[in-house]
Order: sequence, then C-alpha cells, then structure tokens
Amino acid sequence: MIDIPREQWQAALVSLPKQHIADFVASLPDRWQSTPLVVPQAGLAMLKMCESVRNENFNLGEFPLVHVSLRLTTDDGYSAEGAALLMDDDLQHAQHLALCDAILAAQLQGWKKVADLVCAGVENLAAIAKERKTYLSQTKVDFSRLEDAGDYSA
Repeated sequence: MIDIPREQWQAALVSLPKQHIADFVASLPDRWQSTPLVVPQAGLAMLKMCESVRNENFNLGEFPLVHVSLRLTTDDGYSAEGAALLMDDDLQHAQHLALCDAILAAQLQGWKKVADLVCAGVENLAAIAKERKTYLSQTKVDFSRLEDAGDYSA
C-alpha cells in the first residue's frame, strides 16, 4: 500500500499534468462501470468571511468548484467509492481524480500505477515548496542594518 494519507492524494494528482491522469483512466477496462453516488456538480462557490468588528458575514469572492462522488464496479463484482472536490471547472478531470481515488483506496487493478502517480505528485509538490522557500528567502529584509536616519527637518 502507499504511505501517503488519502487526504493528500488529490493534491498530489492535481499537481501533475491533466493528460497523465487522463491517459491512465483511458487504460482502464471498458467493462468497468462508474455510477455517480450524487449528481456531479460544477459551478461557482462563494468564499464567506466574517468581518471582525461587527461580526457580520460577507462574500469575499467566488471561485470555480467541481464535486464528483462515484462508485466504481469492476467486471468481477468488486466495487469501490471515490470522490473529488476540485477548485476548477473541469468536470471530466474531477471524474478522473475520483476514479483514481476509488482504485487506489480499494487497491483495484491499476492501483500501483495510481500510487506511482501520487508519489510523482508528492515529489512535484515538494519541488514547488522548495522553489517557493527559495523565493521567500530572497525577499527577506534585515531591518537591523538600517541606520537611524533621525529627523533633520527644521
């Protein structure tokens, strides 16, 4: 099995090019059936915030959101459930992520390939974090080196 927690699988897979996931899903047997557990939804969600002085809620903005929850049934009767909640407007990509989630969770045929994709995604996320840390370290300001300019206005 994979030692990466399930709640991190989707973030890892999202960091990879969409085509990698689509290619894997295209390789799945045609006899497998995917049944939605709820109607897949794609739309906009509102980001609500609470104003601290008056303690009133307000909408900060909106963002695209896709939700897919499905049951995957193999030709030999095994079934597994998977889901994806993605800040994107690509419903098909979310369905692919939900299929990967179901396959890896139940260790269905192809789960090792999904595990490899997740591991590659984790490595990709680590590289992104390292790059961000490098940029952040370059933007530090050492205020202790600033001299007291004083007030010379007359």
